[in-house]
Amino acid sequence: MDIDFIRDQFPALKRDFIFMDNAGGSQVLGKVIERISGYLVHHNVQLGASYAVSAEAGRKLKYATAKIAELVNAAKPEEVVVGSSTTMLLRLLSISISKQWKKGDEVIITDTDHEANVSPWMDLKEKGIEVRIWKVNPESLELELKDLKKLLNGRTKLVAVTHASNVLGTINPIKKIAKEVHKAGALICVDGVAYAPHRKVDVRDLDADFYTFSWYKTYGPHLAVMYGKHKQLLKLDSLNHYFIGKKDVPYKLQPGNFNFELTYSVLGIIEYYEELYRHHFNSKPQPVYTEKLAKTFGLIASHEEDLAKILLDYLNSVPEIKIIGSPLADGSVRVPTISFIHSGMNSDTIVEKVDEHRIGIRFGDFYAKKLIQSLGLEEKNGVVRVSLVHYNTKSEVQKLVNALKQIF
Repeated sequence: MDIDFIRDQFPALKRDFIFMDNAGGSQVLGKVIERISGYLVHHNVQLGASYAVSAEAGRKLKYATAKIAELVNAAKPEEVVVGSSTTMLLRLLSISISKQWKKGDEVIITDTDHEANVSPWMDLKEKGIEVRIWKVNPESLELELKDLKKLLNGRTKLVAVTHASNVLGTINPIKKIAKEVHKAGALICVDGVAYAPHRKVDVRDLDADFYTFSWYKTYGPHLAVMYGKHKQLLKLDSLNHYFIGKKDVPYKLQPGNFNFELTYSVLGIIEYYEELYRHHFNSKPQPVYTEKLAKTFGLIASHEEDLAKILLDYLNSVPEIKIIGSPLADGSVRVPTISFIHSGMNSDTIVEKVDEHRIGIRFGDFYAKKLIQSLGLEEKNGVVRVSLVHYNTKSEVQKLVNALKQIF
């Protein structure tokens, strides 16, 4: 991987600071910033008017949503719902889809998820919906499929699960989970926020009914997207104005519409992935788009595995440290979101000492409150989390290791 080429695409990386809190929010591509500015200068009008600037703005936004659909391999652009955050999109989904359910119907959540994919479903208990919890195995720190099967029954309407834990870093086998969920006649709603910055998302291959992630953790603006199978989106009640009906997909789930300039700026992320491919491979003839993405994200995964190995090798060598998640750097098992605790120090103390080295890491529960509670880690003030992405360098990780050596 040409790390210099990559880092040149991110203006913030020119600062004398090491960003390792990327799961909380990644740095933004220069192309994204340029597109936000460009849209506001040239196309900042309301859509749907007959005059030329409005028509052109409409075409640009239609193109942007079509490219987002292509990125995640949706069947059609109408399967893409744009919103302010994953939390908001999942809240809107829960409000709309629960109108189809009745008292006694069931939803399954996990105790490893960010609250974005927990609270909207838990709150349905007020409507008489039963919520069952798929608990992580406290020894393996894995969600076991056999435990899910015990929870599934004829009353299960939906299973909400994360693609990758924002604390454990573990990649869950969504394709296998979806197969079991669908066998039981239920739907699956996947939170891909901690996965999408690191791996290619293919919603059709996963067979997800709903899939969400946030662009501000994927090198873009504070915006999010939810994919939904078209037939499932059509069933949902409208949450927009009374004259916007069930057939108005996705507009019925975008009250007040979506943010135009931020949606347009997402094209900068998609172009960046294409540029990564051209810069590193430039093969002829050009493969189809999905193959380009697979190669690009394969390159990202390989580099990130190398980064994770440096840190994990060190953490595994310190007897007082316990890694909360897989101790292996294997990119097929985890993303480089690495959490740990120290037997003799609280997590906040460690992070505050690292702050002095101009390295940004973090401590806490990261809104995965049920996981931190399940593992009894509240007394440690949660975990120390180091969240790496592909623009981080081996020398940066080594600087963090050197800082930790001074602390421990």
